[in-house]
Amino acid sequence: MPSNRIGRINEEIQRELSDQLRRLKDPRVSATGMVSITRVDTTGDLRYARIYVSTLDKARETEVLKGLKSAAGFLRRELGRALQLRYTPELQFIADDSIAHGAHILEVLRKVEREDESRGSEETEEGSC
Repeated sequence: MPSNRIGRINEEIQRELSDQLRRLKDPRVSATGMVSITRVDTTGDLRYARIYVSTLDKARETEVLKGLKSAAGFLRRELGRALQLRYTPELQFIADDSIAHGAHILEVLRKVEREDESRGSEETEEGSC
């Protein structure tokens, strides 16, 4: 199976599961606030899918993952109905900290930029004396 086809299927799975999460009634997931599916990786035979999930409230992340694991059968069934694949993949939910990591890198870069600006203004003041 060509990898671009799997890529499209991964995007469809991500889109459909994101939609299903909004309708999920499990309070561990729905009461948390923002829960996002950041990435989907499936095996070549589409039997298994790793669903990378990011939450706004990191303190409740383990509860969200437990809720998603509990709802995995329901979500898989709904996914199968919506996408009509030969095999509906078994879903494995994994915490994704890439957004938090990216935010940390951005903050470090901003700090370095501020330090560079302050050094530049100090050098300008020293040169004008």
